[in-house]
Amino acid sequence: MAIIKSILDTDLYKFTTSYAYSKLFPRACGEFEFVDRSNGDYPEGFDLLLRQELEQMALLSLTREEELFVRKQMPYLPPVYIDFLKGFHFDPSEVEITMEGSKLRVKASGLLYRVTLWETPVLATVSELWFRERGEYPDLQYMQQAAIEKAVRMKEHGIIFSLFGMRRRFSFDVEDQVTGILKRYAGGSLFGTSNVYLASKHGLNVSGTHPHEWVQFHGSIYGYKMANYMSMEDWINVFDGDLGTVLTDTYTTDVFLRNFSKKHAALFTSLRHDSGDPFLFVDKVIRRYEELRVNPRLKYLVFSDSLNVEKAIQIRNYCGDRIGVTFGIGTNLTNDVGNNIKGMNIVMKLFRCRMTDKEQWQECVKLSDAEGKHTGNEREIRLVQETLGL
Repeated sequence: MAIIKSILDTDLYKFTTSYAYSKLFPRACGEFEFVDRSNGDYPEGFDLLLRQELEQMALLSLTREEELFVRKQMPYLPPVYIDFLKGFHFDPSEVEITMEGSKLRVKASGLLYRVTLWETPVLATVSELWFRERGEYPDLQYMQQAAIEKAVRMKEHGIIFSLFGMRRRFSFDVEDQVTGILKRYAGGSLFGTSNVYLASKHGLNVSGTHPHEWVQFHGSIYGYKMANYMSMEDWINVFDGDLGTVLTDTYTTDVFLRNFSKKHAALFTSLRHDSGDPFLFVDKVIRRYEELRVNPRLKYLVFSDSLNVEKAIQIRNYCGDRIGVTFGIGTNLTNDVGNNIKGMNIVMKLFRCRMTDKEQWQECVKLSDAEGKHTGNEREIRLVQETLGL
């Protein structure tokens, strides 16, 4: 049975970013590369297993029921893009998979509005295959009890959160079960899930933000000093006020806040924290809102960096009534399965882009607030740091 069973088994931001590329940059090309931050060793033949899974994804198509869900629950995607999804099929030839010794290499290349859709399914497939090939199985009783306890604790503390757990889930079945448990036991504390398919299955809100790749692309095309500003302007142009959460750490939060204008502070409802000290982040953002004469109590912070329940409670208590706060919790919910199993630390990032296939490739890099999360060519990273005075 294939691991990815639906086109909708992916994170919301893949569709919103795909649509944004198609509207503003329909000829732009990109290359995504897989990164295992833990530098894990993969068993012989893993590349062939992954290839088999991705080949099966070519058979997927949007069903009528799925189309109706997208039309109703994701109104910011216009009919023309939904028509595109109805005719869309994954093309496995866009993905190159190799093994160098025990190291896995994966690269997806092509038109950005298409290849961006590979990221989340590739990561979820690698994660599930990894545990399967190592002969590791979840302790279902532990997993279910842990999910119940976390759901109840968040409900008791009034933690509003979404499930952001697909990319590093133990398996589809685990994410499916955890989603059902959270819906049952967390009540109103569970805002929704980023997984569009599981949102449709469990009757939940579809929840998501905008991704680093959008800012990375703008950095390569418009220059790093203009990256945050132009990426926000273009997001506003595409979604006209919908999907008002913006990432702050593509080129560090300090640089972002310098680019964060009064207009953006008024139009975007929330800022997302994804690396670095969350408590320092709270103080910096509140200070910037006050400088711009925007009441921070009317805004939200979304925290999504390696969260667990206790950390979420600490952050919420620190924010108090100074600013609204919500959370996106992932691996701690979809890969807490007992048997001493630890979730993988894997990502798939945009490494190169170009405006058309006639242009030269441009490097894409990410400089987060935690140095271990930097991705991209080292020479280009140094250039960005020099350009931005970091």
